[in-house]
Amino acid sequence: MIIGAGPTGLGAAWRLHELGHKNWIMVDQAADSGGLATSVIDENGFVWDLGGHVIFSHYEYFDKLLNFVLGDEWVSHIRESWVWMRDRWIPYPLQNNIWRLPEKDLVHCLNGLVEVTKASGNKPRPPHFEQWILDNMGNGLADVFMVPYNYKVWAFHPREMGVGWLGERVATVDLKRILNNLVQKKDELSWGPNAKFRFPLRGGTGNIWRSLANKLPQERVHYNKTVTKVDTTTKTIHFADGSTEKYDKIMSTMPLDELINRVNIPEKNEFLRSKAPGFKYSNSHIIGIGVEGKVPEDLKTKCWMYFPEDDVPFYRVTVFSNYSPHNVPKPGEQWSLMCEVSESVDKAVDHSKVLEDTIQGCFKAKLLPPDAKIISRWHRRLEHGYPTPFVGRDELLEEVQPTLLANSIWSRGRFGGWKYEVANQDHSCMQGVEAADNMLFGTEETTYRYPNVVNNSKGSGRAPIVPSPAEK
Repeated sequence: MIIGAGPTGLGAAWRLHELGHKNWIMVDQAADSGGLATSVIDENGFVWDLGGHVIFSHYEYFDKLLNFVLGDEWVSHIRESWVWMRDRWIPYPLQNNIWRLPEKDLVHCLNGLVEVTKASGNKPRPPHFEQWILDNMGNGLADVFMVPYNYKVWAFHPREMGVGWLGERVATVDLKRILNNLVQKKDELSWGPNAKFRFPLRGGTGNIWRSLANKLPQERVHYNKTVTKVDTTTKTIHFADGSTEKYDKIMSTMPLDELINRVNIPEKNEFLRSKAPGFKYSNSHIIGIGVEGKVPEDLKTKCWMYFPEDDVPFYRVTVFSNYSPHNVPKPGEQWSLMCEVSESVDKAVDHSKVLEDTIQGCFKAKLLPPDAKIISRWHRRLEHGYPTPFVGRDELLEEVQPTLLANSIWSRGRFGGWKYEVANQDHSCMQGVEAADNMLFGTEETTYRYPNVVNNSKGSGRAPIVPSPAEK
């Protein structure tokens, strides 16, 4: 039984299908596939993703699967991302391009970097993300960008976040490199695993997963099925519509905090329920703005932009029409911005005002020209947006996951596994593939167990046992 038809669930279903294993069912509470990676077409014909998704990969298997699913229906991009702060554009990552900052901020950042360099040597593992920032970047970069931005995106203060998730997610600093850029006034834009990425030509990110779902045996895929209880004593799943289904093994992608509140494991229920409140996460507000006319000149080549300052509500904005001409109903005559606002128990958002506040913020940040003709406004709130890599996360997972696995429940995926460092689409899909192989053959789940291994080099994850149709 596969719970959830997002990238992880579909990865597992596809793996079982290509192995010729016929004894499986996949359910999802939504009316369509894709999960958090679905796409929506609004009433005006504009396409929106549920966040700033792009495709890059650590796996040859994943690459071949996507080529098999969409063929050559892709648009390739060189990433161009920027930070808007101090009323100016600064290339991302900001720490490599601080020469563009105002003099006061620049001096503050340089002083911090010098102090960090002087204090270099063996340091204890920092207890939280804020200390990691201070140890590696100094108090200047912490004050100017890293702390305010990370609070804004995560909706939790960095001191509440752990450090095990970092890896390739945060660019470290090289003082010589920074000084060289400063003297030469040289921009550096190419850092990161997603310096090159691709995007579906049509249908947004959701077209990937919808197309994959359509290649599966449709009699085994069931939508509008909400799981209300998992009874491990009778090996029965109960659904909101009153139906039930027997199972041998479960691969669940529902949020882990919800799963442990719905599973019945005698003598473990109280233990599991007590752990659910410990899982921290943020909500996401996705706001789409469709505009008449041609994209402004200074946004023509930009992919996405970061906004650390609190004078605008969003932390990231994507020029979504740049990803594919078909993200707007009239290519060349319209363009679009997709904005993201975070929310949590520590960071409140006024739901009634967030759409209008976001639009006004786009004017304030000069993303929208004063005479912009807005023809589409779209807003969706995601209850589970980002799984926070909170302090104590790994210890909590080590308490919960073995209990579930001992009862034939594999909880995997962005929120099922709760490991943000392996929560991209490639990671999520491969968590499903590897979970299926583990269920059938006992092989190692490299992605979920060893995130650093798969993130360190392309194709380092264990290859599936049999080839996909694209490889045959």
